[in-house]
Order: sequence, then structure tokens, then C-alpha cells
Amino acid sequence: MSAVNDTNFNTAVFLLTGIPGQEEIHLWISIPFFLMYVISILGNSLILFIIKTDPTLHEPMYIFLSMLAVTDLGLSISTIPSTLGLFLFNSREISLDACFAQLFFIHSFSFTESSVLLLMAFDRFVAISNPLRYASNLTPSRIVKMGLLFVLRGVAVIFPLPFLLKRYQYCRTSVLSHCYCINQEVMKMACSDITVSSIYGLFVTISTVGLDSLLILLSYVMILKTVLSITSHAERLRALSTCVSHFCAVLLFYTPVLGLSVIHRFMKNSSPLLPILIGYVYLVFPLLMNPIVYSVKSKHLCARIIRVFVK
Repeated sequence: MSAVNDTNFNTAVFLLTGIPGQEEIHLWISIPFFLMYVISILGNSLILFIIKTDPTLHEPMYIFLSMLAVTDLGLSISTIPSTLGLFLFNSREISLDACFAQLFFIHSFSFTESSVLLLMAFDRFVAISNPLRYASNLTPSRIVKMGLLFVLRGVAVIFPLPFLLKRYQYCRTSVLSHCYCINQEVMKMACSDITVSSIYGLFVTISTVGLDSLLILLSYVMILKTVLSITSHAERLRALSTCVSHFCAVLLFYTPVLGLSVIHRFMKNSSPLLPILIGYVYLVFPLLMNPIVYSVKSKHLCARIIRVFVK
């Protein structure tokens, strides 16, 4: 029986899905996806280059922004092969090992991005509540240590998942709902008891994205409390304006996550196309919009980008 199971496991593959019912126009759909990936990679790479080469931007806010750009690049690179492979070449099959590797990187970078957004919320709180000691409290060495700590957290919590999934038997060809692999989808394809992975996956989500979102909310409550204590109306607006870019990044990241959770739990009779589209929004739209939002809102960064192209 074990030999049969091993054979079934070794021959099993996952089939990726693009947009159901639109297979005949997948080639055309690949064009906006390709453009979004190109803009995302070029935009985030340009931000990293400018921050690295301009000493005036070696400040806590821009260091955190460079961390966000790195995680966005990681997410882009993690999903490009399967996404463009499916839409351009109709390459639907993905091996189990490749799928497990992809979901490891997708979740690792997603959890790291959530942590970076938390650090950026903390950065905004420190900058507004105690601006005179802002630079001394958030030194580059402290920022690097915090960044490494959260990267290690993201990798550590997701590291057991591929090994848990690899223990299961996948005794049939399984069709995934997206053109990439994520833990929630792969678990459901197993022919074994997935209780352990399900419980661990819930624990990981709550201890990372769930905890980070609550702490970000708490940070904004404290920021608002500090801003309301400022007597000058102009100073209040100036303080709040420094949070606009980060607030947009938080909305771009967490809104699709919450949307998918609501659909899966409370809208099970909704169109199957809805969670698929939100899934694409979750992994593509923030990567595209983050560099645009920060470039527009940061005068120093915007001026530096303009100088790069003018030259």
C-alpha cells in the first residue's frame, strides 16, 4: 500500500488556473500582467537604486521604504514564472516540489511585507510623537536589526509548511484556483488528513498578519491621539500628510486579504470568479502601486526620480 501511495505522490501534479471561461483570450490577458510586472520591477528597482546612491535619503523612512521595495520584488519574482507561463504559453502543470517552493517564497515575502508595514507604522509614530529624537531613536543599525528579526520570523513560521504538505498523499491531478500556489489551496488537494497543517496555517496567519494588523491599528490610534494634541491646525495636517503613503500601502496590502477571508467564510455562494480576481489583485496590484504612491507623495524621492530621467 505504501508503494502505491508513493507512486501516486510522485506522479501527481497540480494544474494551475488562469481566468475560467476566458481561456481563448489568455494571450491578451497576459499583456496587462506583463506590463504590471515590468512596471513593478522597474519601479521598485529604481527606488532601491535612488535610495542607495543618494546620501540625503539615508533616513529611517527611506530605509524602511527600501525594505518594502525588496519584499515587493521578491513577491514579483515568486509569481512571474507561473503567471506568465500560464497566460503566454498555457503551461498549466506544476510539479509538487516547484509548487511547495513557490508557496514558501510567496508566504515568506507576504509575511515579511506585513512586518515591514508594521515597522513603517512604528516609524511614523516615532517621527510624529518625538521628532527631535527621531534620528537618534531609529539609527540604521537598529533598523537593520529589526528588519532582520522580522525576516527571520517570516521565514521561520512558514518553513515547516512545505514539509508538512510534502508528507501528504496527492492521489489525483488537482486543479488549483489560481496561477500560483498558496498553502490554503494546496492543503485542500491532499487525500490525507490535513488537520495539523490547517491548525498550523491558522496559527501562522494569526501570529503574523493578524498580529501585525492589530499593532498597525494601535499605532494609528496613538498617532491620531498625538496629532489631536497639536494646537496648530497646519501642523496637524502636516503631521497627518506624512502618513498618507503608508496608509495607502496598508490598504493596498490588507484590503484584498480581508476581502478573500470574508468571501471564503461568509459568501460561499458568490461567483467563483470573485475570489480569483481578488487573489490576482492581492499579489499584483500592491506591487505595482507601492512605488507609484511613494514616488508621488515623497517630494525628495519624486525630484530624484525626475532627475534620473531628465539626465
